Amino acid sequence: MPAPALSHRALYEEVAELLRQRIFNRELEPGSWIDELKIADAYGISRTPLREALKVLAAEGLVTMKVRRGAYVTEVSEQDLAEVYHLLSLLESDAAGVVAHNATDAQLESLKELHDELEAAALPAQLDRERFFEVNERFHMRVLEIANNRWRNQMVSDLRKVMKLNRHNSLLKSGRIDESLQEHRALMAALLAKDATLATTRVQEHFRNGLAAAN
Repeated sequence: MPAPALSHRALYEEVAELLRQRIFNRELEPGSWIDELKIADAYGISRTPLREALKVLAAEGLVTMKVRRGAYVTEVSEQDLAEVYHLLSLLESDAAGVVAHNATDAQLESLKELHDELEAAALPAQLDRERFFEVNERFHMRVLEIANNRWRNQMVSDLRKVMKLNRHNSLLKSGRIDESLQEHRALMAALLAKDATLATTRVQEHFRNGLAAAN
């Protein structure tokens, strides 16, 4: 594999991002051993920045370090997934309530534009699952951005990285994209109506249904 061009950011951060995307794209499967020598050789780097990168990914929960055995891509158990979804439901439903209560018309319009993109990605004639994943992520992160709590944002960012280890299993389940879209419509309606209680409930339902589809 040819070594990709690395930018001027800290080398270990660049390597961490390259590995992160390989994990999300399933090039490195959950449970698989990470061959440090092979990867270091492929990227044309020493093992020092690679090991620093692995520490970053381990802190995010994407990599599991095993004594005398090396690094492995994390396998997410049903219990892990239930705990992640539970926390995301609490954090993101709270953010939705804040948005419904405080968002400006311009901020709500920015969410409506993202929702329209989500609708387009889910059209049966031109269903684009990867596009749906990407816009769905941007919508959720925009809600958090508008709610404006950096500590909550950091926690959600870390939890969503772990959730991505299983995202294909949930959204590829038969009919789940349509269900998810319906849930987003209901949430968008609650936000536009500035109904904080209903917006909170809609997000909780969204994560409850997402967990059911992921198992």
